[in-house]
Parts: sequence; C-alpha cells; structure tokens
Amino acid sequence: MNFLKSTLLVLVLLVFGSGFAAAQNRIVFQLNDEDSRKWHTVLANINNVQEELGKVEVAVVVIGPALGMLKADALTANKVQDAMAAGVRFVACGNSMQAQKLEKDDMIEKIDYARAGYVEIMRLQQQGWTYLRP
Repeated sequence: MNFLKSTLLVLVLLVFGSGFAAAQNRIVFQLNDEDSRKWHTVLANINNVQEELGKVEVAVVVIGPALGMLKADALTANKVQDAMAAGVRFVACGNSMQAQKLEKDDMIEKIDYARAGYVEIMRLQQQGWTYLRP
C-alpha cells in the first residue's frame, strides 16, 4: 500500500471509528420560569428522552426566576437530585444568582454554575447540543 492510501485509511478510521458512527445525543434545556408544573414536565420529558434514546447527555441551564427551583429547600429539590443521579447536569446562571442575591450555599449540592446562562447555552449549541426551551 502506498503512503497516500495508508494516510487516507488512517484518516477514515479516525473520523468514522472515533465517534462518528457512535454519535451521542446531547440536549440542553433552558428554563426561565419558576413554575413547578413546568419543572415536573421537563423532568418527565428528560426521562422520556432517556428511555427512548438510551444514553443521552442532558444539561438544564437555569436562568432568572427559575433559579428558585434549584434552591436546597425547593419543592423540586428531590426530583432534581434524582435526575442528577441519573446523569443530568443542572447549570445555574451566575448573573441571575447575583441579581437575586443567592449564594452557592443556598443551592442544591453538586449543581454546576456558569457566569452567564445564555452564554453557556450558546457554547453548548456550538458544540452540537440540541437546544430545547419548553
């Protein structure tokens, strides 16, 4: 085999053998509303997506009034923690936290933080994540 054919074969194996054929589904949800019914619906939808597609990376970026649902004493805290145990990543908007005078101690343990929630959503979309806003 000549050098050009060998190089092409290696490139094909790198592209198709390292993730292209096994593309992973990744979804980012945006939540802005402090509405427990919407939160429960989103959590149920995440479960449905995972049941349908199997392994799915899911991030929920929480902005503005919706941050109340990520507080440690929120009615949704147990369901959020259950979703986190199933691999769902929750990201609190730092700008919204600052505006609402919320500290990390106020929030559910082990959630993630982004300086700006909308920028986090934009970054994830640029990385190929599917964007959903219920």
